[in-house]
Amino acid sequence: MTFGEKQVAITGIGQSEIARPSSRSALLLTIDAILAAIEDAGLTPADIDGLTTWPGRMDSDPGFGPVGTTDIKEALGLKLNYFAGGKEAPAQFGAAINAIGAIAAGLARHVVVFRTVYEATTRKQTGAGTAFGTARVPDARFQWQLPMGAMSASNWTALYAQRHFHDYGTTREQMAQIPLNCRRNAALNPKAIYRTPLTLDDYMGARMISTPLCLYDCDVPVDGATAIIFSRADAAGDLRHAPIRLEAVGSALHGRDSWDQRADLTSMAAFDAAKMMWSRTDMKPSDIDTAQLYDGFTILTMLWLEALGFCGKGESGAFIEGGARIALTGELPLNTSGGQLSEGRVHGYGYLHEACLQLRGGAGARQIAKPVNTAVVGTGGGPLASCMLLRND
Repeated sequence: MTFGEKQVAITGIGQSEIARPSSRSALLLTIDAILAAIEDAGLTPADIDGLTTWPGRMDSDPGFGPVGTTDIKEALGLKLNYFAGGKEAPAQFGAAINAIGAIAAGLARHVVVFRTVYEATTRKQTGAGTAFGTARVPDARFQWQLPMGAMSASNWTALYAQRHFHDYGTTREQMAQIPLNCRRNAALNPKAIYRTPLTLDDYMGARMISTPLCLYDCDVPVDGATAIIFSRADAAGDLRHAPIRLEAVGSALHGRDSWDQRADLTSMAAFDAAKMMWSRTDMKPSDIDTAQLYDGFTILTMLWLEALGFCGKGESGAFIEGGARIALTGELPLNTSGGQLSEGRVHGYGYLHEACLQLRGGAGARQIAKPVNTAVVGTGGGPLASCMLLRND
């Protein structure tokens, strides 16, 4: 069976500055990223007939969703046949999957997908340090968490880490290899927010945020925008770069739509999304050259490694122990830009941007030495997850 994503290719990538905070508005950062992606593809704004984003403009939370599709349509004078934005989706890649579906259905030819965050500026303006520090009204599913002081995703995610430690003997020394690896890679990335060396002693001595997650287990709020152009595969061959093909996507949610009511608190929706993705390809985990996996918190990356089959369930601590396996020179180079833990929380699409650079051989000092022909990208945590398998043409 031929699945629809195989009719689609990535043809352009662009990213604004990543700053903490930026002197530019969220709209200008978004325009910077989109125009860079259009130029990268060798297209013009007149070629763009589709536009998607996640979660769309959220006036109640301007740091998380500061720019919507209609803002960009008006700013750039786009003539759109398809556009979509909304937060009920399988994590950040819901916007990309919308774009893929629109192209496969013949609704659009070249779709810009963008994600913009303005959390550094917003937190500076509001003084908020938690997920619910703004005027945003949480939905009903948080009624059992907020009264108990679980105000942040760091609290919710820490429970998964505690259970993983309890059930599988995972240690903080093992988990530390995720942020240590990110920091080594970020040192080679001029855009990264944190580039200074980080040692295991630094990690072990850092203040605890929500046990067992310390400061270095939590990602870095920033201002920035990323844009990716998805095109019909038959329209991609004449553009500036060789197209990057979509081999498979995963977007499933089979378990509970909840952080704390899942049947198995050592798994998340990543397991559902990964299972779907692998069912849509003949490729296997052993075929993958690099993994760019969500590290909003370190335990999420570990669960993604298990979900995608790079190691067995409960074995991610042993898999990353010592850090050699996930280093730039290792068998599975991981989060080569520095991830959200060091580059900054550009919220999912930074991983996709980095995967494309690695597949093109354009990542500069952090380019993986071995040939990179395949990449897997996973984003989201808890009840939100989606993933993509990419390959060179």
